[in-house]
Amino acid sequence: MELKRICLLCFSPTGGTRRIGRYICDELAARLGLERVEIDFTRPENRQREYNFEREDLLVMASPVYAGRLPNKLLPDYQSKIHGDGTPAVPICVFGNRSVDEGLRELALLLEGNGFQLAGAAAFVGRHAFSDGVGTGRPDEEDLDQMREFALRVAQKLSGEELPVLELDRSEIGPYYTPLKVDGAPAKFLKAKPKTDWTKCDRCGLCHRACPVGSIDGESMEATGLCIKCQACVRRCPSHAKYFDDPDFLSHVAMLEQTYTRRAENTIVV
Repeated sequence: MELKRICLLCFSPTGGTRRIGRYICDELAARLGLERVEIDFTRPENRQREYNFEREDLLVMASPVYAGRLPNKLLPDYQSKIHGDGTPAVPICVFGNRSVDEGLRELALLLEGNGFQLAGAAAFVGRHAFSDGVGTGRPDEEDLDQMREFALRVAQKLSGEELPVLELDRSEIGPYYTPLKVDGAPAKFLKAKPKTDWTKCDRCGLCHRACPVGSIDGESMEATGLCIKCQACVRRCPSHAKYFDDPDFLSHVAMLEQTYTRRAENTIVV
């Protein structure tokens, strides 16, 4: 295939998905001799326009997995703003050491439906956004080895004249995962929002600028709109002033830390 550029498009509120997407994209760019272009789909203003990719492009699209699926508030933008024209694509999902569940299949099938040809697909483990104790140190050297091998195999496929149809389960996508509390009951924290420790906050505004859905007011620094629990404000606050205190949310985090400290495996389809 005659390719002219490789495009990385990613949604990455806390940076983990971006790091993995960049690593794979750079490996592919080096093997294929292509220039990398990056589209930061995390920024609300960048989701206001449509992106149309040509046959000579290679799209690497990286998304986190929320509750075993693509982030539901991002799904309409994924579906309506990203278009291919027989464009080769590599969907990448990043999950926090629990399970990718339906996330990777959902992203792959979405791209197919939007005019892309799948050259390969993969889900890699990263640190969970909710806890430093879940997915600690991931991706590690073993993960990076797998990413390099994945990029090599995808590059080899792209060196041919035509892309074979990727072997993928194309049945209907299943439901979202139900978060659980320590006692096994459903954790209901849909309306939870970050709080502010005013003894630490210096009103720098970083949380306002980091929020991918524009829900933190730039004057009060409070979350006044929809919260998708991405943890961007918590993770990126330099003074550690942002936190969640919702009981169901905290119980869910405790359950994750008790149950999902084992090493989850990556999923690779080429």
